[in-house]
Amino acid sequence: MLKQRVITAIVLLAILLPALFHHRPEPFALVTLALVTAGAWEWARLNGLRAAGSVASGVLCLVICSLSWWAGWTTKSLGPLWLVAGGAWVLLGGGLLARGVTAWPAHPLALRWLGGLLALWVTWLAVVQARGMGINFLLSILCLVWMADIAAYFAGRAFGGRIAKVKLAPSISPGKSWEGVWGGMAGVLILGMAWVWLDQRLGLEVPSLYSRLWAMSALVLPLGAIFLAAMSVVGDLVESLIKRAAGVKDSSGLLPGHGGVLDRVDALLPTLPLAMMLSAW
Repeated sequence: MLKQRVITAIVLLAILLPALFHHRPEPFALVTLALVTAGAWEWARLNGLRAAGSVASGVLCLVICSLSWWAGWTTKSLGPLWLVAGGAWVLLGGGLLARGVTAWPAHPLALRWLGGLLALWVTWLAVVQARGMGINFLLSILCLVWMADIAAYFAGRAFGGRIAKVKLAPSISPGKSWEGVWGGMAGVLILGMAWVWLDQRLGLEVPSLYSRLWAMSALVLPLGAIFLAAMSVVGDLVESLIKRAAGVKDSSGLLPGHGGVLDRVDALLPTLPLAMMLSAW
């Protein structure tokens, strides 16, 4: 299993890194478009669609994103879209987690299917626009999610169950603890302050997300970072809820040793649009 994980990670990095650091944004947009298409296929399968319906879902997502690209949406100001998508994640994401696993299949299939495709489309637009704003900006968002996950893991291992008397979401993801969430938030705060210092020290032309928040107010940076870290947890838990409702461990086996595409990007689904929303402000 470890060998599979390492090999898959190396292959993914060999594809993603050259596209990310290419002097043009188009290669990265194409790579992420392929990932989002695969995510749409996985989403359809998780919600009970058969092979033909799942493939059609992936193709439809590909077409929608491509048409958005052709129409110039990847470079247009989309502030209202980020606001609507971010608000939906806050309200609907929280509502889904509050209602639990058993309530998910009760929602109409068409509504569940459409909601997932829209979330993937908005996320693709957000990641492509973030790349267009600069590598430093996009990396600061990606690293926020990675730091929240890594710091939560180690904090949960070290302090899980020692402070809070209840688990975070025992019926959805029994391994997650409140201590892990708090540790993830602390890690993101440290990362944000360090990134602002580096931006100022190096005089980078493209400001990171943290520098943009810092420029608004010294208070906006910690509040924004904590909020985004919390929403990355929401994205993770929502996908876990849907997998439990479907009775599967992974969204697919497309990435040997890592599960599926949705397993790797779940925390980014709410975080990217919300980061773009905060940046637009």
